[in-house]
Amino acid sequence: MVLSNLKYVDENFEIRSGSIETEDGKIKNFSDEKTENDMGGLLALPGFIDIHTHGGDGVDWCDCDVEKLQKLSMYYAKKGVTSVCPTTMTLPEKNLSEIFSSIEKIKGCEKGAYIHGINMEGPYISYEKRGAQNPDYIREASVEEFDRLNKISKICLVDLAPETEGALSFSCNVSKKAVCSVAHTSATFDEAKKGFENGFSHATHLFNAMTAFESRKPGVVGAVFDSERVTAELICDGFHLAPATVKISFKILGAHRAVAISDSLSSAGCEDGEYVLGGQKVIVKNSRAHLEDGTIAGSTTNLFDEFKNLLSFSIPFSDALAACTINPARVIGADNVCGSLEKGKNADIIFVDDSMNLRHVMVRGKMLF
Repeated sequence: MVLSNLKYVDENFEIRSGSIETEDGKIKNFSDEKTENDMGGLLALPGFIDIHTHGGDGVDWCDCDVEKLQKLSMYYAKKGVTSVCPTTMTLPEKNLSEIFSSIEKIKGCEKGAYIHGINMEGPYISYEKRGAQNPDYIREASVEEFDRLNKISKICLVDLAPETEGALSFSCNVSKKAVCSVAHTSATFDEAKKGFENGFSHATHLFNAMTAFESRKPGVVGAVFDSERVTAELICDGFHLAPATVKISFKILGAHRAVAISDSLSSAGCEDGEYVLGGQKVIVKNSRAHLEDGTIAGSTTNLFDEFKNLLSFSIPFSDALAACTINPARVIGADNVCGSLEKGKNADIIFVDDSMNLRHVMVRGKMLF
């Protein structure tokens, strides 16, 4: 297929004009060829990659229902997200095994957005900074448990608190198999830095569920800002973080370290009401999700809407786009197959008009919407 009369963002995130040729689900070439597949001057962007998402459209990755998970895969694609890391919760190993098995069943046959691997959020976290994670199932980091689960379905990221018992020996071992991310943590600046010296290389939803950046206690946030090789997730819904906080964070993290995530719940794309997250009731009111005690519980947004938020926050176009595409791809080691429009990479392409309205979505060379 040759798609002509379009603009596209090249591998350097600069806008070009021309045609894109796809073959066998991959990008074959760029040219000036004119074809009947006229795209009307739309702008082609790399498909978005959400490496931290629990669900949407009424479905949670923990539902263990293959038909529902396929529905969820299509929901992401409809929102311009072409690949994901399904994100689990703090649960018993038996439950996680069942969840991993159900996710593995649709890998390779996804109808919409495809799966890179699982983001295992918890259960090796701090009780004090548990957020919306179920405290009943928090436990010490276990390489053996990780390995058992990883055999069921590939784990891309594992989120844990570096100050907890056994966390550093765990990260030294597991960082060879998956990305270890600082998350739900009461760590001090020094404890976080020690984590970064012992296998940790990423930070989960920066600012949320971690020690803050204070004048005399720079905390985990300060440690992330001070560690040039550490990447960091930002929930850019305008609620979890103030727009000014997002803008400042992008300035500090630079063009390559900021990663936009949705941290979306099953309630994303749905009406206000009651939902379930990790066995706990979640109440969504005015599109904001909380536990019954008022604790913030993930988001109801999607990555494409966050991209438009970033532009409205005055984040430069190329930086905002990189945070939704190539940066998350690099975090999980998938930048050789997706994250930018380059020859040989998957033909994961979204098409937008001049007002940044999503018009078409292609996943691995197949036009879905």
